[in-house]
Amino acid sequence: QVQLVESGGGLVQAGGSLRLSCAASGRTFSNTAMGWFRQAPGKERDFVASISWSGAGTNYADSVKGRFTISRDNAKKTVYLQMNSLKPEDTSVYYCAADLSIRTVEAGTSRYWGQGTQVTVSS
Repeated sequence: QVQLVESGGGLVQAGGSLRLSCAASGRTFSNTAMGWFRQAPGKERDFVASISWSGAGTNYADSVKGRFTISRDNAKKTVYLQMNSLKPEDTSVYYCAADLSIRTVEAGTSRYWGQGTQVTVSS
């Protein structure tokens, strides 16, 4: 079992920045691939970014490339999402996900999910 708790969401003006955190507990975190997804009201949950267990491999949705950066600190069992140059269309609930396979994470079929944190970007 892996428990995930997101934090760091909030209200920010367009062009601003936020850093989301996802703290994990339970099984060995360092062997687990992680990812971020987001879901806006009335829309499906979409992939945002993923990171391999070592941190060497990352992947991003086209809509956030160059603006968002995913990273992890295995000693702290935490994954981060640095979000810069935020746009109103980035407004969503952001979810953290974890599983052994990064492909499983990216497919949105992770076994483990956090409860979500709201990000609102005003224009």
